[in-house]
Amino acid sequence: MIDNNIEEIIYEYTIKNAYQYKQANVGSVLSKVISRVPDSKNNIKELRDRINEVVLKVNSFSREKIELDYQKYNDEFKKEYEEKVKATSKPNLTIEGAEKGNVITRFPPEPGGYIHIGNAKQCILSDEISKIYEGKIYLYWDDTNPEKCKEEYVESIKKDLNWLGIKFDKEYFASDNIDVIYSYGKKLIKEGNAYVCTCSIDEINKNRMDRLECKDRFRSPDKNLKLFEDMIDNKIDEGKAIVRFKGDMKSDNSAMRDPSLFRIKKIPHYRKGTKYVVWPTYHMNTPVLDSLNGITDVIRSKEYEVWDSVDKLLLSKLNLRIPRFHYEARLNIEGTITQKRVIRQFMADKYITKWDDPRLVTIAAMKRRGIMPQAIRNFVLRFGLSKTDTTVKMNMLLDENSRIINPIAKHLLFVDNPIKLSINELERDIKIKLLPQNNEDNSYREYKLINEIYLSKTDLDKLTFGKPVKLKDLFTIIYDKDKKFAHIDESAKYEITIPWVPTNRPLNADILIPGNIVDKNGNYNADSLIHRNGIIEQYAKNLSQGDILMLEKYGYFIVDNMSTPTNQINLIKISN
Repeated sequence: MIDNNIEEIIYEYTIKNAYQYKQANVGSVLSKVISRVPDSKNNIKELRDRINEVVLKVNSFSREKIELDYQKYNDEFKKEYEEKVKATSKPNLTIEGAEKGNVITRFPPEPGGYIHIGNAKQCILSDEISKIYEGKIYLYWDDTNPEKCKEEYVESIKKDLNWLGIKFDKEYFASDNIDVIYSYGKKLIKEGNAYVCTCSIDEINKNRMDRLECKDRFRSPDKNLKLFEDMIDNKIDEGKAIVRFKGDMKSDNSAMRDPSLFRIKKIPHYRKGTKYVVWPTYHMNTPVLDSLNGITDVIRSKEYEVWDSVDKLLLSKLNLRIPRFHYEARLNIEGTITQKRVIRQFMADKYITKWDDPRLVTIAAMKRRGIMPQAIRNFVLRFGLSKTDTTVKMNMLLDENSRIINPIAKHLLFVDNPIKLSINELERDIKIKLLPQNNEDNSYREYKLINEIYLSKTDLDKLTFGKPVKLKDLFTIIYDKDKKFAHIDESAKYEITIPWVPTNRPLNADILIPGNIVDKNGNYNADSLIHRNGIIEQYAKNLSQGDILMLEKYGYFIVDNMSTPTNQINLIKISN
């Protein structure tokens, strides 16, 4: 026999599941109940049968009743979620050997494009660790590739990081430290730990594949130093010489096979112009500047783990302090792209026009789509410092976001394919709450109804004569045979609730519905951005860009922009 406590828990999680996904699922509710009360699985058949009964009952409820019942448990759901985040995230961010007040992390973006959620993961983890250990976080610009780096990207990244709420204690550019890095390069060469290689790219690649040392490796330090100075003085053509670190050409780790430290690039730099023609690679400038700036803990993607031995050996050869290295797995979201190369190609193919296309997961795109900074942070911290690659559905992030935007989303009425419906004896003043999910908020929008309202043709076509229908937040109506008129029947029992829009000067609404920009094979999905047109109630003229809405029946939306001359509002769908 199922006791009253478990009955209440079953109902609670069934309502939650129906609220989040429109229809409750027996399996989802069952797992939640067992997680909450492990002993309940002792009679699993009886438990499943009872959950099935409750799910069928709740799935027959109107959306209005589900929302109302959900609010009864809202505080409990919020507390449960916060405890889950605290329990699952913080332990994964423990740093062995770290001391409070003596931790400095950094975030090292290359300003060669807009940052995305994968970059944000690295930055948020670094920020969280610095907070846990009462330390600092620095912003380090890895801008030594003049072909890719642009001021536009520096500004966009700063803007995005500020929006994410990251406050840096210090900011510095690799390009401001080229002369310092040259001096350490010369030290490596003088002491026989680096050399100038004049082999062709094909020769270098073949020798590295075959684990063979090239002839230049045996050149004297003095001659190598002279060649390096010739490179710096612009006496050697691009592609004719690089500086390589003496690692171990026999190593099973290919990264150790004499990696490149400096290369010639004569394209003007966005900050330094033509002052330098020799630019350090990431594995020269970054380890050196990390050490010189006191970085204690480096958070980076696990694909860099093969470079761990290279960076440590290089720093030891330079007698520089070695930070602690921590590796985190790549975060993959199904149906999205993060590689800048692919995004640029999609732009060239005219699939997208900007980095903030709402189908992308750049920070700019997620901001435009209405995903809140705290949702991104919570989402990232759920995974902690894990080295296990994770591929998740976009809904996981969107559900995180819904918890945050639900309390602030103004509820408005929208219909697509609008058709006027006459209602007998309709003449009344109405007030509808803007935030029905907030019992303490008393803000309303008010309308005077006379004779007609707008309904969606889609809803109208589905309804039958004589079957009562509840108009959302209004009253119950019954259609005539031709569905051209209806009459009010407050006492009629209804099964479904539909949205409607007052005829009082509604606004045109253009809606963008973003989906997965690529299919499972990584190919562009031509159906990934859907347009839908309709009308929205007059109150929408009070809205501004960035406002969050819940359009009854249609889901959460953000105001993309307002087109005042054409009396139109443009919206982007966030989630259901």
